[in-house]
Amino acid sequence: MKILIAEDDASIAEAYKDALETRNHEIIVTENGEECLRKYQIETQHMQELPPLIGEHKQRSHRYDARTKRKITAPFDVVILDYKMPKKDGLQVAKEIFEINPTQRVIFASAFVQDTLVDSVKYLKRVVELMQKPIGLQQLIDTVEDKEAFEALSKLIASIRKIKDPDSTNKDIQNLFQNVRRIQKYRTY
Repeated sequence: MKILIAEDDASIAEAYKDALETRNHEIIVTENGEECLRKYQIETQHMQELPPLIGEHKQRSHRYDARTKRKITAPFDVVILDYKMPKKDGLQVAKEIFEINPTQRVIFASAFVQDTLVDSVKYLKRVVELMQKPIGLQQLIDTVEDKEAFEALSKLIASIRKIKDPDSTNKDIQNLFQNVRRIQKYRTY
């Protein structure tokens, strides 16, 4: 997997990088939101400049996972964003990434996961994966490598519509929070 990490604490970023590299993932680390977004845009541009495969339409560039031979339509398999960062916070970065690629998998690392969940629903109009800081390195690996959770979260869009309703209650938000926890197998918070 190719993973982009935005984390302003250098020791935490290095720990994430080391743990994920032991699983043979390709890691790019950035220290703030602006740098993360710049790397994402560069990688997206690079994908668009790759020559098409034989028989593929010229405007559709994709990269392929060498192990699984599956088509990857995003420059990164996963983007891990610290929720609170200098220059641009994780929420702002995620919003701009989703404008570029609405199907990008994003995981927020936050000490305040419930607030992060509510903010992501209200600001991004979607549920994203969450990890409670401090994050155990095995939890990080398990979450990144668990594609089932990402697919299940994608199906929670209907729940978001209810929360966006002005008459939504705190109970609606709590139910969404519990569903996200269940999908992520109570691993991270």
